[in-house]
Amino acid sequence: MFTCLRVCLLLLALHTLAVVASRDLSERKNVLLIMADDLRTSLGCYGDSVAKSPNIDQLASKSQVFLNAYAQQAVCAPSRTSMLTSRRPDTTRLYDFNSYWRTHSGNYTTLPQYFKSRGYFTASVGKVFHPGIASNHSDDYPYSWSTPAYHPPSFRYEKEKMCKGEDGKLHANLLCAVDVSEQPGGTLPDLESTEEAVRLLKSRADDGDNVPFFLAVGFHKPHIPFRIPQEYLSLYPIDEMALAPDPDVPTRLPPVAYNPWMDVRRRDDVQKLNISFPYGPIPKDFQLRIRQHYYAAVSYMDAQVGRLLGALDALGLSDSTVVVFTSDHGWSLGEHGEWAKYSNFDVSTRVPLIFYVPGLTSHRVSWRESTFPFIDVFMQPQRSFKNDRVIRNVVELVDVFPTVSYLAGLKAPASCPVISFQLKPRFPVVSSSYFTFSTSCSTRTEQKTFRRLLCSQFNWSAHQHCQTKLMEEELCTEGVDRAHTFHRRERRRNGEAISFSQYPRPAATPQVNSDLPDLKDIKIMGYSLRCWDYRYTLWLGFNPQTFQVNVSDVHAGELYMLEGDPGQDQNIYSESDHSVMMAKMAGLPRQGGRPAEGGNKTATDGRMETSTKGRWMDEKL
Repeated sequence: MFTCLRVCLLLLALHTLAVVASRDLSERKNVLLIMADDLRTSLGCYGDSVAKSPNIDQLASKSQVFLNAYAQQAVCAPSRTSMLTSRRPDTTRLYDFNSYWRTHSGNYTTLPQYFKSRGYFTASVGKVFHPGIASNHSDDYPYSWSTPAYHPPSFRYEKEKMCKGEDGKLHANLLCAVDVSEQPGGTLPDLESTEEAVRLLKSRADDGDNVPFFLAVGFHKPHIPFRIPQEYLSLYPIDEMALAPDPDVPTRLPPVAYNPWMDVRRRDDVQKLNISFPYGPIPKDFQLRIRQHYYAAVSYMDAQVGRLLGALDALGLSDSTVVVFTSDHGWSLGEHGEWAKYSNFDVSTRVPLIFYVPGLTSHRVSWRESTFPFIDVFMQPQRSFKNDRVIRNVVELVDVFPTVSYLAGLKAPASCPVISFQLKPRFPVVSSSYFTFSTSCSTRTEQKTFRRLLCSQFNWSAHQHCQTKLMEEELCTEGVDRAHTFHRRERRRNGEAISFSQYPRPAATPQVNSDLPDLKDIKIMGYSLRCWDYRYTLWLGFNPQTFQVNVSDVHAGELYMLEGDPGQDQNIYSESDHSVMMAKMAGLPRQGGRPAEGGNKTATDGRMETSTKGRWMDEKL
């Protein structure tokens, strides 16, 4: 009888645990992550008066909008891997498309993998991870996804000759507005991805198993080629388009900073223009057509977002689903004489970042009210919305992982281990004949952030302690949980908020592989800091075998004061004193206690000696 009683108690306990676990799952929110490809902040909700993006604008009106969010590297695979692992490129060691972080760097837990491990059903549609080697030819399945990732069948034609030219023949053009009915299967990739995503939403709504879902949907547009339904061009009459406000290459732009936009040059219609390498320029009439097609591609992608959100709403899921909308990076539309991404400028690194959290960012007035009614841009081209919740302070894509985790009801991953170096990093004191200031970009919060970054951003991951701690930590974040910003209004400018981006180059002058060098060809790394006051970039020597940066090998620098130069056209680096920053960087420790290449040795009492000043620096972190 005693044994029977114990069995009954055990069964009761197991039943109680099962009920609690089931209730816990049912109380968690679903997540719909929507990613665009190469989308800069050319949206109505970001103040772009040209863009017609009513469905994303409607989403933004019921969300919290981060106005200054930045990618960690302005190219697809490194940026997506960085965001989905919440690790910076110097941690994932992915700067090109040719390695898989789990075998090349560390077995880091991804955002969907974290949700999957907590009982979520996870699924990927379209371009979420960069396909190919960078995600193990499987989009990181089965680690990240409950089912194999879906890729639209019609994407196979994206790089083929599908664009009808003036000669009546098909070409592989940059500008490729098409009659969809004439395309293979009568469809396009983003149309197919939307249909598959809606099908998955319906299956989850009908399942009734109370298992929450994490659905990631990656749209391919506005990535080139601009193979889009031709009717979207009518939204942007060519005689109403304008050139970029700064279409010329800045006179003080270092050659290493320029990207020669080779993927644009290789298109058939661009090759016919016979544009000189590396600086061009593209003829003005063709520049206008590129800008027209880009904006048309944005409106086409916006319509797919509208269809997806409309289905979420119709299925009764909008009240239980966190929606995140973002992009992997931006895209230059002629600014600085550049096209495509591949740089550290704001136009390439700044991205939209929008969080809809039911009951927090928006409250349904009536159960009969539709949260996301589909808006046909052709019927309502002037539809506009107001953003009630905006964050102007700087954030990063590595912040997405911890933030969405917390907002969905999970525990945000802890910050990655911090190595307490004995040197206190600070940002540069900039002085010139025009002004002297000490930036507010570094105080208590960012000193803590900097300690986390030392093991990643400036390649202190080569330090043996960083190797041990960072590589062994499979689940942690190099970003910041921004959930606290949803519970109080932003009241002031935060001078401590910063973002870091980087971009590799094979040489100090533009080459045919400058846009996307293979790891073995990287000789220089451009590390860029963005805060309220300025964007500061150093182009430093880089060793691709050891992943070390030579802080004394400075190829070039850029400094843009944003208050008077928001477009980042006036480089005043040569007018400024950078000895403070360089002294700090040169003395930081490296692998096996050695200093960075070109730096000085570590003193026996733990202080760092600098080469520029010849004095001891014993500031404590």
